[in-house]
Amino acid sequence: MRIFSRLLLSSAILGLSQLTPAKAADLDLPIFVEEAPELVPVEIGSGWYLRGDVSYAITNSPGTFNYRTFDTVTGTYAGGAFATSDLDTDLGVGVGFGYTFNRWLRADVTVDRFGGSFSGTTAGNPPCISPTTVAGYAGTTCGSVDSADFTAWTGMANGYVDLGTFVGITPYVGAGAGVTWVNWDAMSSSNFCANGTGACPTNFVSTTSYPGESDVRFAYAFMAGVAMDVSKNLKIDLGYRYRHIAGGTMARWNATSTAAGATGTRAEDNGFSTHEIKVGLRYELW
Repeated sequence: MRIFSRLLLSSAILGLSQLTPAKAADLDLPIFVEEAPELVPVEIGSGWYLRGDVSYAITNSPGTFNYRTFDTVTGTYAGGAFATSDLDTDLGVGVGFGYTFNRWLRADVTVDRFGGSFSGTTAGNPPCISPTTVAGYAGTTCGSVDSADFTAWTGMANGYVDLGTFVGITPYVGAGAGVTWVNWDAMSSSNFCANGTGACPTNFVSTTSYPGESDVRFAYAFMAGVAMDVSKNLKIDLGYRYRHIAGGTMARWNATSTAAGATGTRAEDNGFSTHEIKVGLRYELW
């Protein structure tokens, strides 16, 4: 009986030892994996944009253009405002880059170039001067037709308020300030003699050229327009700009006049304004 009990106990222990690994294998042990950090894409250059524009001045508002004449006989000056003056400008082109702060505010820096030409007339400037003897014809008066071309480069910082987007169209208003470098080419002056107490030479016409001047001037502008969505990143910008450029020098005396004693400048402008229509593209760097 004791032997049978021992055999039974040994069989039970052996059976349990064989069952234990199988049960352990059936258990799903928890696996702890460290949670990976969430990857958030970074927008490189978000808010920045590039722009390019073409502008056309529908009207120009020239200020006063002044000139001086020099009497080589008496060594005195005369002159004043041109009797007539006109300023024509050609197409302008510009580029720039900017940043959109939010849906309402943005700013950019622009550089643009435009050119134009001046034409004017003078009358009653005593006396006419001989181009060969540098002497005045006493008792005569002298009128002239003057012309000069110029090139202007404007650098400006601008701020805008976008007034909300409606079906892909965003109206805006803005203002800017900066400087303009104005470079005048040589001024051509064709003089015509008029009889007075003295007589003019027959068919007297003399053409004189005065070297142009260049200088940097203050400029400011006001803008308004609409931007139209073409795609997510591209907009067409159609707008109006009023730009005013401060006055400066136009021409100095030539070598002949300087040798005769003339000093200072021969012609100046008191600034001018343009009313422009602009068409451009804005590409947002998202």
